[in-house]
Amino acid sequence: MRSLESPAASAPAVASLSSAVVWHDLECGSYSADLPLWLELARSRPDGAVLDVGAGTGRVALELARAGRRTIALDRDVRLLTALRARATGLEIDTVCADARSFQLLAAEPVALCLAPMQTVQLLGGREGRLAFLRRARAHLLPGGLIACALVTDVEPFDRADGGAMPLPDTAVRDGVRYRSQPTRLALGRSTIAIERERRIGESTSCERDLIELDRVDPAELEREGAAVGLHPEPARHVPATDDHAGSVVVVLSV
Repeated sequence: MRSLESPAASAPAVASLSSAVVWHDLECGSYSADLPLWLELARSRPDGAVLDVGAGTGRVALELARAGRRTIALDRDVRLLTALRARATGLEIDTVCADARSFQLLAAEPVALCLAPMQTVQLLGGREGRLAFLRRARAHLLPGGLIACALVTDVEPFDRADGGAMPLPDTAVRDGVRYRSQPTRLALGRSTIAIERERRIGESTSCERDLIELDRVDPAELEREGAAVGLHPEPARHVPATDDHAGSVVVVLSV
């Protein structure tokens, strides 16, 4: 496999690599409800590479490559891509460290399918960020290629401060050290979904607060944005909810 990262992307210190990868794996890596859909879409577009946007440590990209698909894994965090490369020995995966709103694949390689799993498009800073991503993705697609974007739209708010029930924490032990990530708040704003967690390492009494804000995006809105850059809406798909994760709507756009 090859790395297509720019030199500037390799700056983060090695000391921060382990915890960044552990938290990503802990909070995202076990999710699998969407994998059958991504594999099905990949089979429907057998010619050309699959581009996995927001690939992280390879949750989706590795499954695609193990199924025999050439895969390009794009993420803006070089630490996560470093872990992905270590796990991808013998698999046909390239990594690209870049922002989804401005990426340019170095190889002039046709892409048959562009996937944006796990609400990646809801992290792009609103409509202009989504339009920028859709333009870049469209520029790399073969005729008849697809862009498939997962959106979370139906979530149940909670707040530990209110004394209500909370999801169970995610826990893992790495090199003898216990990591614990506890969701503490999910709040619906007018234009955002705020998700807050407390991260704790070992027996420490201190914790790290992590806050993610997703854009609230209606599937029809994303379809209109796709049409604005020359893409055509296909029937939307759905990923069912699980005990630990909300379901999602997958907007599918074609060239």
